[in-house]
Amino acid sequence: MKIVVASDHRGFQVKERILSQVVELGHETIDMGPDSADVVDYPDYGAKGTRLISEGMADRAILICGSGIGMSIVANKFPGVRAALCHDELTAEMSRRHNDANVLCLSADLLGERLTSRMIEIWLGTEFEGGRHARRIGKIAALDQQLIGTQPYCAPCE
Repeated sequence: MKIVVASDHRGFQVKERILSQVVELGHETIDMGPDSADVVDYPDYGAKGTRLISEGMADRAILICGSGIGMSIVANKFPGVRAALCHDELTAEMSRRHNDANVLCLSADLLGERLTSRMIEIWLGTEFEGGRHARRIGKIAALDQQLIGTQPYCAPCE
């Protein structure tokens, strides 16, 4: 898979570790910045990373900021994006299994390195269950089209 990774300045060091881990897990990465720990605004980098998912140019994204909340808010503004703010292994798994989350939002300040690593491993390795959940994802895609007025990229809906 092609995985986008982006952060703000608070998540810069976590982003660098995640990029290495994703490659080790056999995926292609796209680093959408920033290039240093200098202060930046999370909406700028969240939008850069999420846009590639919304346009179907990448499979998934991982976004990191201090709490993960800001990145989640930004990501969910884009059609076709189902961003999940996860705090543990179970939420990472369920975000994929039931919600087909294509963006994982993480906290740089609240999660330890080992937990973050395990969450990414689970999130990248968990498949979407489909079934009754596919119907619900279809309804989310319909809301995207209705509210935003665009046809979002939605692999499960095709």
